[in-house]
Amino acid sequence: MMHIYQRGSTNLEEKAYYIVIWIIAFISIFSLFGGVMEPDGALYASIAKNMLLYNDWLNLYVRGQDWLDKPHLTFWLAASSFKLLGISGFAYKLPSLLFGWLGSYYLYLLGSKLYKRRIALIAVVMFMTAFHVVISNFDVRAEIYLTTFTLAAVFHYYIAYRSLSYHVIPGSFFLACGIMVKGIFVIIPVLSGFICYWIITKQYREFIKLKWWLALLLVGIFILPELYALYIQFDMHPEKVIFNQQNVSGIRFFFWDSQFGRFFNTGPIKGKGDVSFFLHTTLWAFLPWSVIFYIAVFNKLKKRSIIGKKKATTLIINSNALVAFLLFSFSEFQLPHYIIIVFPHFALFTASYLSSLKHKKLKAISIIQQVIFVLVLVLLIMIAFVFDVPFKFLFVVLALLTGTIAYILFFRVSVRNLVCLSAVSAVIFMLFAYAFFYPTLLRYQAGMVAGRWLQNHHPNGPVKSYLGHRFSFDFYAPTKVEYVDDISQLKSKSDNKQIVFLPTTNVPDLTSKYQVKILKNFSDYHITKLKWGFLNHKTREKTLTSFSLVELRKIQ
Repeated sequence: MMHIYQRGSTNLEEKAYYIVIWIIAFISIFSLFGGVMEPDGALYASIAKNMLLYNDWLNLYVRGQDWLDKPHLTFWLAASSFKLLGISGFAYKLPSLLFGWLGSYYLYLLGSKLYKRRIALIAVVMFMTAFHVVISNFDVRAEIYLTTFTLAAVFHYYIAYRSLSYHVIPGSFFLACGIMVKGIFVIIPVLSGFICYWIITKQYREFIKLKWWLALLLVGIFILPELYALYIQFDMHPEKVIFNQQNVSGIRFFFWDSQFGRFFNTGPIKGKGDVSFFLHTTLWAFLPWSVIFYIAVFNKLKKRSIIGKKKATTLIINSNALVAFLLFSFSEFQLPHYIIIVFPHFALFTASYLSSLKHKKLKAISIIQQVIFVLVLVLLIMIAFVFDVPFKFLFVVLALLTGTIAYILFFRVSVRNLVCLSAVSAVIFMLFAYAFFYPTLLRYQAGMVAGRWLQNHHPNGPVKSYLGHRFSFDFYAPTKVEYVDDISQLKSKSDNKQIVFLPTTNVPDLTSKYQVKILKNFSDYHITKLKWGFLNHKTREKTLTSFSLVELRKIQ
């Protein structure tokens, strides 16, 4: 990242984009603080924590049970960060942010090769400020890793195709990393663009070239650590009960059930798909650029050139994006964060369209972006008051001041002003999310708050979780957590006190057998599924549940 943003440029417009990128990168650092969110982020963090606690980097465990869902690389990266920096939310999020920056670097490299440096810089701004990328920097899962690995693979394979065949080595390495993050389907969004391009341009000889078969062989070699880990944990132990059945092959799950089983809804993990899901998801997830993106797509459809016929750039990038988007849309298992993997392609497509506009169309789109800018500002201010975030008047002053200065600076019609003004709306969103909204939201994540309370008041004692388990408690509890679902399992070998985390409604269940001392109660809400009743501070109390930390002693 340092390399691309320190290169000199005599072009004032490009210099403006460099400055914007540095500002965005700096503000994104604040996403590292605050905490790890339920459910997926806290789940992944707790799995990585277990790797260190059990000194076991091959087996994936959740609450003491074998876990077969995602490949290992995400957890290896987080656990490595824990090893270096200690177990914390900061250490869990840091690798994802660093790889996100690496992905921005590869987006610049790819955009510069396929288009022009100006378009590449605009695309980097668009990618780094897309609202779902901003959210994913805080609520870290696996998608930022996956996006970077697939983008890097596309870049190196493109260089290998155009000139330097040895680039199949780093290309295959990054593709293998993507596979070890999400599964074998990652091959499709990486290679589909090349396949479509070679077929349309009748370059059939590419399919028999040794370097591409070598590339696939290298991918197979690079994913051996994942296959070995799966074999050790699952295939060597057919007696284990996984998904309520025995003889479960981790390797088969990796190659089929995890991805194609979900796509066809035949695997052990099922979903319910909606073909239009990612159409409306993109509308908010790719803000503040989504309207321009849809206008660009509509314009291409009107000209019947959504794939393109002239340039490898159009074919490779657009085919990759189109195939991946269709794959997601027709899948029976859909989640909003899946779409991030194609955001770099969306950004290049949108930046290319924006750069080609004449003054009249550019003026119309500038007005649209100004409206979006104002709407985002108004909506964030409304949320600040409705949710009743602390220091909301400070946010309003900062937002209005920043917005006014940006509007004055970037009011005139130009591509640079349009990009910069839209980026400022994302910067205001980042400021609101990282400094005001998420810190307040996490107060209602009982597992995290309870775990932090234990760190300060009972850092060394054993702790149990009884019913209503929370992944954030698993991660933030200072020691290993024992999980029980029956009162009889709470029996201790001695008369020493026990500390138990449980739903407050279940506390009376314990009073007949134990002396119960409530240490602290914690309000709880499923904070990744926000509804109006919770967002409105006047009605929030009715939507909350409660968890308690209690101290148990045997009745004498």
